[in-house]
Amino acid sequence: MILMFGDVHGNFGHVLPAVINEKLAAIIFLGDLQAQRPLEKELDRVMDLTEVYWIPGNHDTDSKADYENLFNSALADRNLHGKVIEIDGLRVAGMGGIFRSAVWYPRENREAFPNFDNYDDYVASELEAERFKEFRRLKKAGLEPDGLPSPALTGKALTHKSTIFYEEWLNMYGQRADILVTHEAPSCHPYGFVGIDVLAQSMKVKYSFNGHHHDRLNYEKDHERLGFSAHGVGFCGVSDMWGGMIMTGDFDDNRLRLNEQRNQDE
Repeated sequence: MILMFGDVHGNFGHVLPAVINEKLAAIIFLGDLQAQRPLEKELDRVMDLTEVYWIPGNHDTDSKADYENLFNSALADRNLHGKVIEIDGLRVAGMGGIFRSAVWYPRENREAFPNFDNYDDYVASELEAERFKEFRRLKKAGLEPDGLPSPALTGKALTHKSTIFYEEWLNMYGQRADILVTHEAPSCHPYGFVGIDVLAQSMKVKYSFNGHHHDRLNYEKDHERLGFSAHGVGFCGVSDMWGGMIMTGDFDDNRLRLNEQRNQDE
């Protein structure tokens, strides 16, 4: 079995109890881990019990420490973003990060045109001045590089390490998978994206799981329209690979009531 963990934002205390209580092939974090130490140290007691996988969330690039504790950890190769791998006999696909309007924003329009196809295009267009500044600094220090260096991993250069770029999405489009794990939600969420719908439909997935919104809304009425069974996993919540509740998210009940009230008001 595989367990899906919603956003933890540095809170890993519930992970070990969830793993001990179940016979697991793997666990998958749905983004916004914000590990306060390298991830393998946060999960040192878990790693002997099961396989660990993850996708990044938008807050995993809030700071250089957030980024390095995840992307440069000993579990860096367990990043599922842009991959399809087999876990427990199932093909699991990952698409971490979020859509950002400066890059690409297919929220309601599946034909939305990307401003930048990939991260390198974004850097070359938007951060060229920073690259020349760094080039001049290195040259003055007697360390002149062969070409323009990458910008320092701060500000926009860091933030967009957790942006979904069109080429990443397109490379996944049409591959086959049983499960799609994302940080962004599909369109069945009030703040979801049709871009996730289209990706999941192209891959013919049976189930999708998302974090990001710290809630676990009931998407059942949308499953027929979507063509797959979609499930949100709340803040520090845990679901099984079929969408069953293992641990309730901290804000699930309150967010569900708010969503129901909003639907009644509409």
